[in-house]
Amino acid sequence: MGIELDDTPQFQQYAHPEKFVSAAWLSARLGVPGLKVVESDEDAFLYDIGHIPGAVRIDWKQDLNDPLVRDFIDGEAFAELMRSRGINRDDTVVVYGDSSNWWAAYTAWVFELFGHPDVRLLDGGRDAWMGEERDTSFVVPDYPRSDYPVVQRQDAPFRAFASELLERTPAQLIDARPAPLYLGEDPNPESCSAPSLRQGHIPGAVNVPWGRSVFPNARFRSLEDIQAIYADFDKDAETVVYCQLGESSSHTWYVLKHILGFTNVALYDGSWAEWGNMVRMPVVKGDAPENAAE
Repeated sequence: MGIELDDTPQFQQYAHPEKFVSAAWLSARLGVPGLKVVESDEDAFLYDIGHIPGAVRIDWKQDLNDPLVRDFIDGEAFAELMRSRGINRDDTVVVYGDSSNWWAAYTAWVFELFGHPDVRLLDGGRDAWMGEERDTSFVVPDYPRSDYPVVQRQDAPFRAFASELLERTPAQLIDARPAPLYLGEDPNPESCSAPSLRQGHIPGAVNVPWGRSVFPNARFRSLEDIQAIYADFDKDAETVVYCQLGESSSHTWYVLKHILGFTNVALYDGSWAEWGNMVRMPVVKGDAPENAAE
């Protein structure tokens, strides 16, 4: 690890305390060599109206996705992205964002697909930083280009695909969306960030809305509270999580993997935006399996 760990007592209870930092810890270390801060928001314009001093912006849509293929960027493009942001392979990267760290968790998950050795999430994200009235800046930092190496992305074991879910249902399939979307009863489904032609959920999925793991201020609830939410799940069983577009389920993936210590959890990042728009995919509305239809 490049930078010492945050010794916040709450984090020490987590399966992987090295994956979390507090606003107080980060504020005390801004500018330390080997530390890079990344802001990744749902609303990309938030960065422009004030961000953590020294933070660089990574736009989940523009920067992490291939411009032609519905997939993430490859190793060469990721290396170039890191070089352009002045991030070295041995840097400690702290990611934060809006919407309770939805896209920040998504960005941190992509860093893990490329095996970046030390990536952490700011507990509470942008909300925590702004809520504590900590320093912000309008200055876009211009770091020297790094020599980040080309590392090929490794999707397994952290990523799942629709074809795999069609072949067999994992032991535990978690839908992290709000209940109306899971049940197919949302009165205004077009309001979703990625609308789909069919409403409902994947057969076999259990609904555990992502937001149950955080307080209204976006910080994580206690370990005991989170354990209670997922008490019915086996942390060693094959587990796949999804949502509408992969953003909130990446937050759930982070909770399961790094707070609770699930050993075999993957994110289906195609999520309902893909499944609900594909031809002849099985869909369940409500809670009854017999309602599944192609």
